[in-house]
Amino acid sequence: MQKYADYIEQIEIESLWSGKKHVIWDLDRKVNILSGVNGVGKSTILNKVVKGLSANGEFPSHMIKGVRLKVSPEDAKWIRFDIIRSFDRPLINAETVSKIDISLATELDWQLFNLQRKYLDYQVNVGNRIIAVLQSGQPNAAQQAQRISEPKRKFQDIIDRLFADTGKTIVRTENEIRFNQIGETLVPYQLSSGEKQMLAILLTVLVEDNLPYILFMDEPEVSLHVEWQKQLIDLILDLNPNVQIILTTHSPAVIMNGWMDKVTEVSDITV
Repeated sequence: MQKYADYIEQIEIESLWSGKKHVIWDLDRKVNILSGVNGVGKSTILNKVVKGLSANGEFPSHMIKGVRLKVSPEDAKWIRFDIIRSFDRPLINAETVSKIDISLATELDWQLFNLQRKYLDYQVNVGNRIIAVLQSGQPNAAQQAQRISEPKRKFQDIIDRLFADTGKTIVRTENEIRFNQIGETLVPYQLSSGEKQMLAILLTVLVEDNLPYILFMDEPEVSLHVEWQKQLIDLILDLNPNVQIILTTHSPAVIMNGWMDKVTEVSDITV
């Protein structure tokens, strides 16, 4: 049976910049924010860790030479993880989606397309659990079923609140994510860059289904309004209290809601 880590305790990189720098970063269970001037190595540290994890999160056999992770529990051999990058760039591999009968113009569009598939799987899993509980005959079955469906409802409520200024609301009768805006139905690819970015982050968190996992984010604030930047960490933890966040940022707004003590300067972990 695959044994997954709950979180990463320490990242060690002994070969940063051709061996000139040695990084040892002791991590918080919940929130870790890496800061520093441009070019100091924030993204490089994240990328080296992510690159060493195989697609299904197996490690340490796939780790890049000189990169080591200490995890909890220490005998775990797999990590559930996701990586969020910030730039809504034009879709580079357009041929990949040429056979899909929808208009995908950017990398965020492609990310949202894949998340829609995961969202459908998530809903099937949630539905099956609700049916099993309701058929169990337990006296508190209805309350248990409501608890199982609560994360999805919370996600929808959060998105509705964030998008309220533009009059967008999630269509809750649809299996795929659609929005209503003054009587018009919109798909996620019609949103602004900032809306796509926030939707992608929160949807990524939701479909992990409250399991312990690591969310890597490289400058997630780039497309986000400053008010959304302030709320970002709290919204993620609200949707999944079992997540461990590891992010890089240049934005003071991201840490304004009480996360200053979770900030680490690259220079503080580099020798």
